[in-house]
Amino acid sequence: MLTLADTAGPSVATQMFGSGLIGVREGLESGIVVMILIAFAVKSDRRDALKWIWLGVAGALALMIGTFLIIQFGTSTMSSLAAELIAGLASLFAVCIVTFMVLWMRKASASISGELKSGLETAMGAGGAAVAGLAFLAVGREGFETALLMVGYAESGDSGPWPLIGLLLGVLVAVGLTFLLYRGAIRIDFNRFFFYTGLFLIVVAAGIASYGVHALQVYGWLPGLHNVAFDITSSYDQSAWYGEVLQGIFNFRPEPTWLQVIVWVSYIVIVGTLFVVRGRKPSPAPQRTDLEADETVAS
Repeated sequence: MLTLADTAGPSVATQMFGSGLIGVREGLESGIVVMILIAFAVKSDRRDALKWIWLGVAGALALMIGTFLIIQFGTSTMSSLAAELIAGLASLFAVCIVTFMVLWMRKASASISGELKSGLETAMGAGGAAVAGLAFLAVGREGFETALLMVGYAESGDSGPWPLIGLLLGVLVAVGLTFLLYRGAIRIDFNRFFFYTGLFLIVVAAGIASYGVHALQVYGWLPGLHNVAFDITSSYDQSAWYGEVLQGIFNFRPEPTWLQVIVWVSYIVIVGTLFVVRGRKPSPAPQRTDLEADETVAS
């Protein structure tokens, strides 16, 4: 996706690091889903369903890569102004989807294991195609969210394949962690993991929202392009490591408009509060969650 004329692209290392973090978080979330499906199929003595589960997972991975490639290179032949419009609309759409998924996962994480097992039991009775479809939808949901999170990395026209490579490397790390979880070699506090990475995704999404607003300001759909909230360009080196990290991961600009600042702060406050509140649940005593229980399932 074409960049704003006055925006420098982040370095290769920054692009790969930021997209790799997203790949680890979203990949582990998807890996847990796959682990639950495989563990239940094995425990039910239905190993014949495993090939259909993996077929659905492969389809979901293809969806993620395809969506990312469309986002990354889909506007390469457009004019700069038209690309800004597409970038702005795509960014805001991505923020909406990612927000829904982050809040949904925060609420549903405790019961997702039981829902997946029930769905897989029904699908195994219906046939292989149904099993593949269930795996595709369960994992594809996370893959689509992952691709949309990569909108922020599509702003650099010369970024090439590096964000995608970083994403895939992160997914590979997540695959390794999932395998170790399945084998019982390691244990992860899922509640804490998803809480802190969820907060990280909220900050990333806030940056994407701010970037989308600026793109629509450049196009002329939103006002206030020249109403700068602050300007620290004289003391802020955007080509330094910290500038590349803040731009590459969080879409930070040293001269944001007032509308960008308002959108960023509002998103952090509103979505961050909802995220924290939705995770609270009255519980008389700490209990083992479904996800934690699935760690101990023998292969």
